[in-house]
Amino acid sequence: MAAHNGAFSSDYSSGSSTYDVFLSFRGEDTRKNITGFLYRALRREKINVYMDEEDLCAGEQIRKALLEAIRRSKISIPVSSKGYANSKWCLMELVEMVRCNRCNGQIIMPIFFDVEPRDVRHQSGSFEVSFQKHEERYDADTVKSWREALILVGGISGYDLQQLNG
Repeated sequence: MAAHNGAFSSDYSSGSSTYDVFLSFRGEDTRKNITGFLYRALRREKINVYMDEEDLCAGEQIRKALLEAIRRSKISIPVSSKGYANSKWCLMELVEMVRCNRCNGQIIMPIFFDVEPRDVRHQSGSFEVSFQKHEERYDADTVKSWREALILVGGISGYDLQQLNG
């Protein structure tokens, strides 16, 4: 994260932010590895991070709480993984991140974990399989918004974690 250290400084102002960072991830793919490690590292640095398992209160309306947390964050970090596009929740979060980026200038810092950025951008590989299923279950406008968000985020220079060892 050293390359983007300034992005976390307290001078960044996006109105009424509650969180410095919102982490979006597919739990079963990354919670116990990259996302968990990243969460603990950011917290050690006193960065206020929203992570759904840690910050959702019992009885809270999940969708409303997640979208509000995104809106009240300075930076969004989507951790794209092979199963990311399987989750309608991850895709809804991504659409909201893109909306906040366009409307409020919220920073999006993608991490590509065990996926190619081009697979995210073009919805190929594991993303293609997910979208074949989504097209059967969801309306065309919803699927189109998910695809557009992935195209935008897949085109942002992020952290490609395919070549990491250990």
